[in-house]
Amino acid sequence: MQLGVIGLGRMGQIVVDRTLDGGHDVVAFDLDDDAVATAADAGATPADSIGDFVEQLGAEKRIWLMVPAGKAVDATLDDLDPHLNDEDIVVDGGNSKFQRSVERAEACSAAYLDCGTSGGPAGAEVGFSLMIGGPAWAYDEMTPVFDAVATGPDGHDRMGESGAGHYVKMVHNGVEYALMQTYGEGFELLANGRYDLDMETIARTWNNGAVIRSWLLELCEEAFREEGTPEDPLGDVADHIAGGSTGTWTVEESLEQEVPIPLIYQALAERFDSRNEGRFSRRLANRLRYGFGRHHIARNE
Repeated sequence: MQLGVIGLGRMGQIVVDRTLDGGHDVVAFDLDDDAVATAADAGATPADSIGDFVEQLGAEKRIWLMVPAGKAVDATLDDLDPHLNDEDIVVDGGNSKFQRSVERAEACSAAYLDCGTSGGPAGAEVGFSLMIGGPAWAYDEMTPVFDAVATGPDGHDRMGESGAGHYVKMVHNGVEYALMQTYGEGFELLANGRYDLDMETIARTWNNGAVIRSWLLELCEEAFREEGTPEDPLGDVADHIAGGSTGTWTVEESLEQEVPIPLIYQALAERFDSRNEGRFSRRLANRLRYGFGRHHIARNE
């Protein structure tokens, strides 16, 4: 297949690399010339404008957007839309709000697939988990690329109609909040309890056969190993957790649907409260966000 990719940040570059590694052709565009050059070095065909981009894609355009959610998606679609028809396909691989994905699907001249993407920079090696919503024919048409970008055929599926992909990813992020909060609280008790314990040793032991082993727990082990000092298992990692939009959307949806999600709500509240005062559990969540997504680590002065 031939795939056009717009948005060549960390995640977009992974889409380019894995698509190329899967034996497909890629046309790449970004407002950052250096990012385009990096994609070209990897084997993609560079484009210097949206016009050049769509011209190189030919008659049936298959386009993957990996731009920040919100206005950037709308601006990109506005630029693309005059060049699209109902035989073309556009994939939005960002963290867009699911209601906006439904609206964009209705307005877009092409078939629109909302694609929740999980896995962070680690996806460069193992592939992403892809949760996709939109027309079945468009999903089927894009399956060879999804196979390449995901961990394989089992790493992606069509969740349902338009909006379903980003809806599932929204709830996924809410679950992620609660898991991070739970690990943080457990280690906070261990770090401040009655025994002199080593957090890295506990995390490593739990990761080998324990019921609660997971990738997030592996990242806890990494955090204690790389950040810990004799005085503090997290060194100078600050009690400040950024983000929160997808968790907020999850809680809003739970209220609208009258479905109680107290653990996710509490994790969101703790995240917001972290912008006020310091707690160990939130400091660990701060570091875990770096582990799975290479997000910035707020540190104490």
